Amino acid sequence: MFFVASKVLGFFALPSNLLITIGLVGLVLLLTRFTRLASWLVVTSLVLLALFGLSPLGNALILPLEERFPPWDASRGPPDGVVVLGGVIAEDVSAARGAVALNESAERVTVAAELARRYPKLRIIFSGGTNALIFDKEAEAGFAVRQLEALGVAHDRITAEEQSRNTIENAVFSRLLANPQPGERWLLLTSAFHMPRAMAAFRAAGFAVEAYPVDWQTGEGTALLWPFRSFVDGLSSTDTVTREFLGLLSYRLTGRTHELFPAPR
Repeated sequence: MFFVASKVLGFFALPSNLLITIGLVGLVLLLTRFTRLASWLVVTSLVLLALFGLSPLGNALILPLEERFPPWDASRGPPDGVVVLGGVIAEDVSAARGAVALNESAERVTVAAELARRYPKLRIIFSGGTNALIFDKEAEAGFAVRQLEALGVAHDRITAEEQSRNTIENAVFSRLLANPQPGERWLLLTSAFHMPRAMAAFRAAGFAVEAYPVDWQTGEGTALLWPFRSFVDGLSSTDTVTREFLGLLSYRLTGRTHELFPAPR
């Protein structure tokens, strides 16, 4: 029930979907006697879409997420394993074309392969089932294993976790597969903007991991003040940060995590 509710509510909570819906409702109301309300809805929709799509608001909001956990410090020695979170494979395209199609979060896979070369004894768990609500899809982990092998990682070093549908389940099922022993060090590899929510979930699952953020979306200094070159890019950034903050809040309010905005320990 939580999974279904999160998908439905999450769809309408994203600024792009919500504002388009408001605008469409306004257009429909133009055909009724509520023309004043209709005009207000249409104008509000257009103004906010322009604000979220063209202004640097998305970067300003995503920056606190990306800076919450610093880059991993390799000076402490080699880790024993790494959990790589899904969200990197375009499953529909991969299945249709018979080739692994990576999306904009490809660093989750490429950096995992780099770590495997640097640390020959490193175990890799790729955690990613399918989050499809209506249509069945092939689990993402299977495609990721193929890509990691293509990048030179031996098959026996990779474990595919194919049951999880969200970050909470990533943590629970990955811990079962890793079965971490006292003294072992495990990394958690995911996009920097997703790291706070992921760390909250893994801590709640009792899986002690070290953050290894990748796939940063923001630069430094005045670059954060520049408007987006593409309307779509701006909306995508705003949707991403909205999804993350709503995820943090809903996990905490429903008792699935113990921290609203976790920090390094």
